[in-house]
Amino acid sequence: MRFGIDARLIYHQRAGIGRYTLFLLHGLATADPENQYTVFQHRKDKEPLVVAPNFQRRTLYTPVHSRLEQPLLMAELPFHRLDLIHCTDFIPPLYSNLPSVITVHDLAFLRWPHFLTEDHATYYSQIDRGVRHAQHIIVPSHSTKNDLVGQLGVPNSKISVIHEAAASLYRPLPIEETRLAVSRRFSIPTNYIFFISTIEPRKNIGGLLHAFHHLRTKYNLTDTALVLAGKPGWLYEQVYETVEELGLQDSTFFVGRVTDEELHQLYVGARCHVHPAFYEGFGLPPLEAMACGTPTVVSNTSSLPEVVGDAALMFDPTNWEEMAVTIRRLLVDDDLHAEMREKGLRRAAAFHWNRAAAETLAVYEAVAQGQTVQVAAGL
Repeated sequence: MRFGIDARLIYHQRAGIGRYTLFLLHGLATADPENQYTVFQHRKDKEPLVVAPNFQRRTLYTPVHSRLEQPLLMAELPFHRLDLIHCTDFIPPLYSNLPSVITVHDLAFLRWPHFLTEDHATYYSQIDRGVRHAQHIIVPSHSTKNDLVGQLGVPNSKISVIHEAAASLYRPLPIEETRLAVSRRFSIPTNYIFFISTIEPRKNIGGLLHAFHHLRTKYNLTDTALVLAGKPGWLYEQVYETVEELGLQDSTFFVGRVTDEELHQLYVGARCHVHPAFYEGFGLPPLEAMACGTPTVVSNTSSLPEVVGDAALMFDPTNWEEMAVTIRRLLVDDDLHAEMREKGLRRAAAFHWNRAAAETLAVYEAVAQGQTVQVAAGL
């Protein structure tokens, strides 16, 4: 059979959905040497994302998130003679009879619509039609599945929970050596709290900054810096304004977009990782941090408790004082830090991209053959 995977978004975004798509592609290349795969890439993305005998790179000229995307996909896709297409960015080809699988990562755009740009609001407004049109839906967590059932009325039988995983790159390294290397590379202190995501208000960076300020003023933890990695996103200016308002310019470091290797080192070098998001469909950074042996502190909302289990400390993301107290526990208690490190390593090891790829492949084959999908249930 010939399966198509829409990977155009990777050209624009290597984080989030882009990372999910890339990791899935490599997992499928390992798991399935038999079926033929057509990987649709952006016209400017010249290098194949996967090099394998049964994978071929093809260009889709249709621009992503464009108002003309749907009619142009209807015109382009028939030339590729596929048995199925997997759209990892929520919305399938709505005017095509080609069987489709979609991945719905979360419903943040319904829960937090005020964080959307006009273009994103237009794109995601197609979600009702998208979930009806797709033959099957993959979600990364039971939390997102419950949202789909409760908010969009999708039948349980149409949804498979397939958990994501940290890439094999993320593993422990010698801590002190790595810490010194990261400090030299980014001109940051060796003792730091780490955050990674797009720099924008919807990630609750404002709450994190207030918690960090509280750690410095209330608990006098002035020997610890806050390091934030990620590209600027929508309304990112508000984040920098908050840094100035709180007087955190000398202790807060923005290192921008980083490579996977640099991110690996930043995770390992951190005293702890913090993920303060109001809502996540899965939340890969906490899992990556745990795989590196770095304890993580996360919001107690949406999918995050499902991902971390008992291997992370949790807080209410709307209460930055509670966030500060929770982070402080890892900063000052070496025994707790060691305990959470070991728990995190075990928890991260329970998630595998090979399993995710195998479960995804089972969905493809069932849908392409017109069979009932044996719904994957995750961990």
